[in-house]
Amino acid sequence: MCGIAGFFTANNNRSTVEMVSIANEMANSIQHRGPDHGDVWVSEEVGLTLAHRRLSIIDLSVRGNQPMYSENRQFIIVYNGEIYNHLELRWELASYGKAFRGHSDTEVILAGFEKWGVEETIRRCVGMFAMALWDINAKDLYLIRDRMGEKPLYYGWQKGTFLFASELKAIRKHPDFEGNINVDSLALYFRHQYIPAPYSIYTGICKLEPGMILKLSLGGISRPNGRANSSKLRYWSLKEVVEKGECNQFDGTPEDVVDTLESLIVESIKGQLISDVPLGAFLSGGIDSSTIVALMQKLDSKSVNTFCIGFEDRRCNEAVYAKRVADHLGCQHTELYVTPRHTLDVIPNMPRLYDEPFADSSQIPTFLVSELARKHVTVSLSGDAGDELFYGYNIYPLLFRRWRIARRASIGNKLLQNVILKLTQLTLKANQKQLAVVRSLLSSGTYIDVYRAMMSVCNDPCSLVLGSSEPGNIFSNNGLLPNIRSKENTIMALDALSYLPDDILVKVDRAAMACSLETRMPLLDHRIVEFAFKLPFDIKFREGVSKWPIRQILYKYVPRNLIERPKQGFAVPLAKWLRNELREWSCDILNNDRIRNDGMLDVDVVRKYVDEHVNELHDHSGVVWSLLMFQCWLHSG
Repeated sequence: MCGIAGFFTANNNRSTVEMVSIANEMANSIQHRGPDHGDVWVSEEVGLTLAHRRLSIIDLSVRGNQPMYSENRQFIIVYNGEIYNHLELRWELASYGKAFRGHSDTEVILAGFEKWGVEETIRRCVGMFAMALWDINAKDLYLIRDRMGEKPLYYGWQKGTFLFASELKAIRKHPDFEGNINVDSLALYFRHQYIPAPYSIYTGICKLEPGMILKLSLGGISRPNGRANSSKLRYWSLKEVVEKGECNQFDGTPEDVVDTLESLIVESIKGQLISDVPLGAFLSGGIDSSTIVALMQKLDSKSVNTFCIGFEDRRCNEAVYAKRVADHLGCQHTELYVTPRHTLDVIPNMPRLYDEPFADSSQIPTFLVSELARKHVTVSLSGDAGDELFYGYNIYPLLFRRWRIARRASIGNKLLQNVILKLTQLTLKANQKQLAVVRSLLSSGTYIDVYRAMMSVCNDPCSLVLGSSEPGNIFSNNGLLPNIRSKENTIMALDALSYLPDDILVKVDRAAMACSLETRMPLLDHRIVEFAFKLPFDIKFREGVSKWPIRQILYKYVPRNLIERPKQGFAVPLAKWLRNELREWSCDILNNDRIRNDGMLDVDVVRKYVDEHVNELHDHSGVVWSLLMFQCWLHSG
């Protein structure tokens, strides 16, 4: 795991010394992503700079340092991530006569580019990655991101300079960076608590979408604005995977499904256990993380290092279950019970860690468990993605239950609809989000409309953000969704296309990288993703339980009584904190004068959300937390 950065200016008037200085400043701002080594490559003639910060995981010697040239000196790369099948690729390339001086996966990728070309090599790679590749002969710059979006990559033009980096803080260090806030993106943030790709908080800066190659042709630029011709290629499409999966479903027995899935997960874990530094796993005691740890322990004769944090609040505490699973499997388990004070102390660091407004409150425990793990290991595996692939979220069956009941009971009955809305307001103290969900249920809206309402933290963000208009994305454009019959697989695909890469994976990447910890996610292996979307829904939700195939694998290694319990999630008691421990702090951050002086939010709307939450009229904790994280980010310098 590493950090990359760079820039290109067509009509370059900076000296090599100046370019190196700027690139070093950009790279050093993300040193936490790679504390072991840093270097810069510069071409004053082209106006191109590549910078790298290295977290040494495979081949700890200098032979693994970047920027790295290919053997024939045609390509030079800066790269963040891991190629888990690099040994197989190495053996194949060696059979063609390719020689290697070290054993890093970076060297293998470069040899692949020489032999097979850029697109074919990337298609052969199994892993997580974000890379910048310069083809010296063709004068083409490639930005490439992995299939599911595990590794981040920002890019964009500012004052005639093309900038790119793993994190926005590196882009902000360039003297041409303008830093104009995109209020339309801000509206998206207040709806979702994150900013979905391709948007970012800044005008002119984008996130490269998962499975995408961006190519800039830098040779012979003569246009007045100095911008290069660019093109995008999607080398892997989750949307297409979902559509093809329904047309070519797995036709084996349920037992065949379990056996095939276990083989795929074991194969994925084998590749992800390759490391020259200590390795462990996050363990919550839930289905996904317990399955990953159980199979890791099956593959390793030594006790697996596992990590979990606990809370005094029993509603949020899964540590007791994690310890039972770890003890049963014979893991070397480390747990830490954190106090409310300890938890609250890390909150001011969140805006700096997440680099742009981000308000998934599970960012706090994710950082704390990463901090704990880094004291013992450099790499940690996790069970993320099981929910999106195997129907794991509680909200899924709840959505369809509500939708079907509402359609049978009240479609077209205006009197009944009004009665239900009134009862909702009176008996549930419903907030804006709950009322929007009820309205969607009682209208002729589709299940997707209802899901969007359920997943929107703020259903009218443009009333909050002055002068904003929400840009289109997958949550607002049905044309971006897979064209399939299965409602359940459509909802899972929607989450896998946006919520997973733009919230879950961002949360884990930034929290872990802030601690210089590499995280790996075996269930995100694209071969597992492709298999999951070939499965009929009644295999995923079978015998009245979600994630049925994964459970059957886990029951081979862990007794059911250690696992079966209601799903909790990785949360903190946010609503309570905002009314008690965080009340004074939040009221100071969201005071009227500050909001008014910033000129971005409607003071009256902000005040309404805060006052109604603090006075326990409604639970607006999601919106208030989003407001706090934005204001802290805005004033973090």
